Amino acid sequence: MKLIKQLLAIATVAFMAAGVAAPAAAQEKPDVLVKRISQEVIETAKNDKAIQSGDTRKVMDLVESKILPYVDSDKMTSIAAGRFWRQATPEQQKQLTAEFRTLLIYTYAGALSQIKDQTVEFKPMRASDSDTDVVVRSQVNQARGEPIQLDYRLTKEASGWKIYDLNVLGAWLIETYKSNFASEISKGGIDGLIKKLHDRNAQLASKPLKAVK
Repeated sequence: MKLIKQLLAIATVAFMAAGVAAPAAAQEKPDVLVKRISQEVIETAKNDKAIQSGDTRKVMDLVESKILPYVDSDKMTSIAAGRFWRQATPEQQKQLTAEFRTLLIYTYAGALSQIKDQTVEFKPMRASDSDTDVVVRSQVNQARGEPIQLDYRLTKEASGWKIYDLNVLGAWLIETYKSNFASEISKGGIDGLIKKLHDRNAQLASKPLKAVK
């Protein structure tokens, strides 16, 4: 899980350093959505003293209300589970998605504390109105070190565009999860993976938020 956490941390920092004041309209372009998605989060984080002091509940509430609505965790979970998703019962699918979503919340929350002076530069996007799956490309510029490649894969849904995968430094996040999920399923089946995620979430819940980084 270490690599996954590192990738998500980088992606979240850039995601929020990029720059949503209101829920995106269904017709909003995907690159516009990604560019705007962080504005409200950053403003809230900067102006909320409880968040600045590391209040776990406040930070997680911010993540769940302002970031997760723009992430398709259902699609992420089904793709990450791969062929095993079709073998799972509806109840197992529900439990797996819930545990995976909770893990995403903890990871995003931990990454919030890493926002510093990063800036994001977006690349031109070519997409037609008929496209339902696109990639928004960008790079994260740091005060020190080389720029970090960061691409977002989005799918068009009835409610608007949703992010379901991230490419950090050439590694697509879902592929990393897919390998990890397959390994756990081979050991204990779908229920084993669900338990693994549940135990990990319980462990994170018992620690200060800074330990999630």
